[in-house]
Amino acid sequence: MTKGDLLQGTLDMLILKSLALEPMHGWGISQRIQFRSGDILRVNQGSLYPALQRLETAGLIDSEWGPSENNRQAKFYRLKPAGRKQLREEEASWDRMTAAVGRVLALSS
Repeated sequence: MTKGDLLQGTLDMLILKSLALEPMHGWGISQRIQFRSGDILRVNQGSLYPALQRLETAGLIDSEWGPSENNRQAKFYRLKPAGRKQLREEEASWDRMTAAVGRVLALSS
């Protein structure tokens, strides 16, 4: 995996986790993921905004327009109760998957 690649299916979970902390605009979500990953994960706009649209259509997040830090209009996204439930389920699934992969990697050759 090269720097910046995300495993398939993890972007939605990372977005939901970012929004669990506070409502944010798209750029803020991207920056939080990059910062919290130690600059390993980078989410480009071509992946981020379709994912946000998908999550909004699924009823997991909602959005509203408001002023950003630099007084420009930005769309702010907020986690809905269904999104919090989905996040808990995805985190549990992620924990099971990473534990299973860890067990396989720990096998002696």
